[in-house]
Amino acid sequence: MNPFKIIKNGIVNENPTLVQCIGLCPTLAVSTSAANGIGMGIAATAVLVGSNMAVAAIRRFVPEEIRIPIFIVVIAGFVTVVQLLISGFAPALDKSLGIFIPLIVVNCIILARAEAFAFKSGVLESLFDGIGMGLGFTAALTLIGVVREFIGSGSVFDIAVTPPGFQPALLVILAPGGFITLGIFMGLFRRYQDWSAARRGAEPPARGAGCESCAMSDACGFAVKEGDGK
Repeated sequence: MNPFKIIKNGIVNENPTLVQCIGLCPTLAVSTSAANGIGMGIAATAVLVGSNMAVAAIRRFVPEEIRIPIFIVVIAGFVTVVQLLISGFAPALDKSLGIFIPLIVVNCIILARAEAFAFKSGVLESLFDGIGMGLGFTAALTLIGVVREFIGSGSVFDIAVTPPGFQPALLVILAPGGFITLGIFMGLFRRYQDWSAARRGAEPPARGAGCESCAMSDACGFAVKEGDGK
């Protein structure tokens, strides 16, 4: 086990937002500001780490047929704890994020890592996977939030950073602006992946239709057989 490789995998190779394109509902909804982005990212990271470790610890006792309901119950328990902590110690953030904190229960990232990684790995590996995926999600949310808040409001972390007379582009902090900003970040990140692969003399990441192009294909057990038309 290489913990740094597992963490790097979640931040770069399988970044949940910019590579796997999952968990996009909270990404678009709460990334209107940098503070919201980092707050949501930290909350999701805490749930990821806790649920990953719990699922890995009990995986040998969980019947295959009912594993998904059990995963959801485990995740819901950690989400409840995180929500209570946020409402108690950061009420402003709790009010700002609103319904998206309890909706972490059904966040694709959390359930996907429980199914694809934690259910097939040890506790320590699952711990580092949760940290890596959480940091990747947090970094993407925060960066998108910084750009949207700066262009749309003229501030960063609620601190005005633009000169007087700056005219904010309100479109950026609305839903269409969220899609546009996310698309630009995805394009830039994939360009970086191609450049990095070329620099190392490696093949660029596979992209296209089907499971073989998914960043999680190795983790979920998918394998393309030569000559298999499926």
